[in-house]
Amino acid sequence: MRATALRRTAITSSVASLALVLAACSGAKEDGGDKGKDAPKASASAAPDAKALSVAELEKLIVEQADLKGYQVQKGESPDAPKSSDVTADKAACKPIADAMSLIATGDPAASVQRKAIAEPKKDKAESPEDIMGALGAPVTTVTLGSYDGQGAQDAFASLKKAGTECAGGFTLNIAGEQTKIGKIAPEPVTAGEEAVAFTVTSDMDGKPFITKAVAFRKGNTLASFSVISLAGVVKELPTAVIDAQAAKLR
Repeated sequence: MRATALRRTAITSSVASLALVLAACSGAKEDGGDKGKDAPKASASAAPDAKALSVAELEKLIVEQADLKGYQVQKGESPDAPKSSDVTADKAACKPIADAMSLIATGDPAASVQRKAIAEPKKDKAESPEDIMGALGAPVTTVTLGSYDGQGAQDAFASLKKAGTECAGGFTLNIAGEQTKIGKIAPEPVTAGEEAVAFTVTSDMDGKPFITKAVAFRKGNTLASFSVISLAGVVKELPTAVIDAQAAKLR
């Protein structure tokens, strides 16, 4: 059966992160794990009419390896990731959710950066095939920081929150011509930043439910968004450790 574009996004994210997981199991260390610890933080709590932060400033604010114990953190966006112009929804109000599910920053940020975080395996032995499959099934959290001019961050957050309500009954997601049926979007409790929202998203993948999480919070004119997926097909919990670590860096 033909895999959908959304599943391919999950595969790309999970497989790219697997190399980091296996390196951790073999005792490899991420170079410069403490690098930048003492670097001054750029302000993410600027007034709503402040100018957007630059990519360089956002790079100082996004979560890194040193911020997440028990995780491997990968830099950068996948070259296979879709662009916003590739992603549509059959209901216009659902476009922000569609973008978030496709690992795209909401709205029109002046600058954005991204990381992927995957929990390290708890075993301390050579990987068996079962270990490798377990690593592939581990939830992968993609963190995107976007910085906006003017009221852009507030508007982006509001559109995402509104989409969660108006699209609760589902919609059809189209990524580069391939369609995925989103059956349900349910709210989840979350607290972070100045305002925050979280959802459990249930999609139909070849007749089976594919459950992911989407989270966003705003601090000043910076919007942090989190997309959580797993090749196992079900993400059970919000990435609390990752959210808390990111919120701490934006204080």
